[in-house]
Amino acid sequence: MIVVRVVQQGDVDALMRLAQETGPGLTTFKPDREALAARVERARRTMEDRAEPHEAGYFFVMEDTDTGDVAGVCGIETAVGLQQPFYNYRVSTVVHASQDLGIWTRMRALNISHDLTGDAEVCSLFLSPRYRTSGVGGLLLRSRFMFLAQFRERFPQRLCAELRGHFDAEGTSPFWRAVGSHFYQIDFNAADYLSSHGRKAFLAELMPRYPVYVELLPEEAQACVGLTHNDTIPARRMLEAEGLRYENYVDIFDAGPVLECHISDLRTVRESVLATGEIADVPRGAPQDAPRSMVSNASLGDFRVGVAAGLPQDGVFRLGTAEAAALDVKAGDTMRVLPLKYKQG
Repeated sequence: MIVVRVVQQGDVDALMRLAQETGPGLTTFKPDREALAARVERARRTMEDRAEPHEAGYFFVMEDTDTGDVAGVCGIETAVGLQQPFYNYRVSTVVHASQDLGIWTRMRALNISHDLTGDAEVCSLFLSPRYRTSGVGGLLLRSRFMFLAQFRERFPQRLCAELRGHFDAEGTSPFWRAVGSHFYQIDFNAADYLSSHGRKAFLAELMPRYPVYVELLPEEAQACVGLTHNDTIPARRMLEAEGLRYENYVDIFDAGPVLECHISDLRTVRESVLATGEIADVPRGAPQDAPRSMVSNASLGDFRVGVAAGLPQDGVFRLGTAEAAALDVKAGDTMRVLPLKYKQG
């Protein structure tokens, strides 16, 4: 069974192997053993309520329980910007008009912003290409929303998600080439590395002091503002199906879009229900057209979520013995259940 679970200290080697498969632009999941070990330790401290508010964050791995293979990762930062500033560009509209000349122009301007400070952030989403089959990416992405729904009291009101921006065929960011490279005088990967390791002082020291007029940039850089990386488009669609929206904030490095919403407005938070677990011997391999649900246990320290056939009925959800073992659920336990087809409207 494919499950998403909270990270354990023994996962570092598997995380290193998985991180080798990522490309540029995924700031929060790099193939750096020391950083990954620190991330795992920080997540464990958060689970045990030993983390300071500014460092609290959760980290999850996707595991194939049949093989033990780690197939993906995802994370949630509890509140961004409480110690290190959380920078974005706010995309605003500037109008210039002259009645005498009969000229009216509208331009986009990029302004440095801290508006999202204090929001929770979903981050570090990566799924190995080996597992990019139907339904697996959706489970990984939405597993975090099941966690948010189950432990709502641990998070603020709002949630954001920074998405990877556009990179050209050579693997470089046209936006970085047109803007960031001139101010920071280092390449994208170096800036990305420093930022991902919390060394953000150089941003405040070197970033543009005044708004950047988008229309003054090369056309290929203009087109990048709010544009999503090709590999991230499926994730964006799923996030938007959950209720997140682009509200004119973009990443300061590659101009990728930032999506936002109130956590209470997430579809998973609104539509998932609690049910009592019932364990039964059921054959593996439900028919393709059988209804399926996302199912999680209610344990903070060993949270697990996967997909199982069936729907909750009369406050009960039936699991097979193998599924129950993979999800660490016993008969009579409380589970959270979300039918996979969203309600219309």
